[in-house]
Amino acid sequence: MHRNIDYDQAPFLVIWEATQACDLVCAHCRASAQPNRHKEELSTEEGKRLISEAAAMGTPVFIISGGDPAKREDLCELVSHGKREGLRMGTIPAATPMLTEDLVKRLKDAGLDQMAQSLDFPTAELHDEFRGVPGAFGRTMRAVEWAHKHDLHLQINSTLCGRSAFYLERMAALVTELGAVFWEVFFLVPVGRGESLGGLSAEQCEDLFALLYEVQKKSRFLVKITEAPHFRRYAIQREWEAAGDGAQGGKIRLPGELVRTEGPGRSMGLAPRGVNAGSGFAFVSHTGDIFPSGFLPLCGGNFRTDGLAKVYRESELFKRLRSPDLFKGICGYCEFRRVCGGSRSRAYALTGDYMESDPWCAYRPVKPGHA
Repeated sequence: MHRNIDYDQAPFLVIWEATQACDLVCAHCRASAQPNRHKEELSTEEGKRLISEAAAMGTPVFIISGGDPAKREDLCELVSHGKREGLRMGTIPAATPMLTEDLVKRLKDAGLDQMAQSLDFPTAELHDEFRGVPGAFGRTMRAVEWAHKHDLHLQINSTLCGRSAFYLERMAALVTELGAVFWEVFFLVPVGRGESLGGLSAEQCEDLFALLYEVQKKSRFLVKITEAPHFRRYAIQREWEAAGDGAQGGKIRLPGELVRTEGPGRSMGLAPRGVNAGSGFAFVSHTGDIFPSGFLPLCGGNFRTDGLAKVYRESELFKRLRSPDLFKGICGYCEFRRVCGGSRSRAYALTGDYMESDPWCAYRPVKPGHA
């Protein structure tokens, strides 16, 4: 499935921040969410047009995010519309009193393919402190039970930062115990409230990659690494090392476990090749602004005035992000630039230039002419 998507024409994944309203106060929140909905949010009909346009482009996966998408009364209606358009639909309701068993059942009945829940720490005390609301861990555990009861595929999202990295191995065990089909591990980009959290060093990332690589090899669930595309480089190097034949004749291709386009039980799979900001990925804000990533605050246009397809295909911002030979520094001449490319969001957050090298990558390729 999905092996012939031309990233110049369509993203593999579109995430729509349907609202910024949320009752949690998460320490890492990109959106700096607030309790009340914005009066300029895309309407139900606009949301349906956005979903339809993504489907018409050839995008296979659409995620309704937030804030807390449960704040929108039309959430199930939007999911149903996406299914009628032939999309794989996912959503990420926050662990608040609005997340009820009835909502989980209605989402399943609407055709939702996968529901994500956020878990950043393996204990209630640590997780609730991070999420800013007592009881968030317990509500998440109840949502997990409801997902299984109503046969809804479960995804766990975890944030990796200086504070949570120590618990990564315990988190992997918890994800296994909870019966998730998909674990998305997000390497912090210091934007929004996340600027106050401890970052990681490039060397720490390599150590964390080693753990995640082993988890991916041994687990039935899929592991998706977000905002750390250099994990792809790490996995390729490990595969070469295991094969004992160097660079496999100079060809660089992703290991099979990184291109599983379907997960367990026909759940959502991974992209057939590397996704990065503006290259296989687009993010639409609650007011229709279109960004290469939710963590790269540079706008290519607005859905209401320009349309998703035009912005994704024609805006100079998106086209530059799909041109890894133009990247600066190490990322611009690294032999892995077309399967990795570094986090454009983190490059921008830490250097002010989205075309610069990712400061969290430890790999040092040989510069052309300096062998």
